[in-house]
Amino acid sequence: MILFIHGFGSCGWGEKSLQLRRHFGVGQLLAPDLPFHPLAAVRHLEGLLRRYPVRALIGSSLGGFFATWLNRRADYPSVLINPVVHPQHLLSQHLGTQYRWCDRMRFEVGDDYLDALRRLDRIETTPSERYLVLLQEGDEVLDYREAATYYRAKRLEIIPGGNHRFVDFSDQLPLIADWIQTHPTHHAQET
Repeated sequence: MILFIHGFGSCGWGEKSLQLRRHFGVGQLLAPDLPFHPLAAVRHLEGLLRRYPVRALIGSSLGGFFATWLNRRADYPSVLINPVVHPQHLLSQHLGTQYRWCDRMRFEVGDDYLDALRRLDRIETTPSERYLVLLQEGDEVLDYREAATYYRAKRLEIIPGGNHRFVDFSDQLPLIADWIQTHPTHHAQET
């Protein structure tokens, strides 16, 4: 099973998760709507990892940040799509009321939210962590070079053009499937 982790203000039933479901099969993809607060989101994700036989993580934007945090104690091959590296910096410019795009549910980004992101931020990954990082140079939200630098020792696919939503994501599905297939999960997870 693959756990898809959506981005900031997004939902589990977005376009990427629908494409992943079509490619891998409905029963092979978990794609939950995450709680809004970062600490609640990671607790929810950790609970899913305990309950389901997850073999890989796919995280988009803030979901890539969460996948990286989850890998601090686990060994899940992870595919990151235009991941944000230090979201507290970006989101400090978006304090106040926000709305989730899929259902317009309201949530707040305040100092507590930013502090939670700071607590989840990792200075670097370890050599044993396995990532396929898909970046589009035309990302209008994030500077792709920040993720390219942070994940420089991992497998990077940098694609000219595009945008933050990742244009032509479906073209990447065979690469994602092959990469996950060749990077099995090692279930030596700390408790």
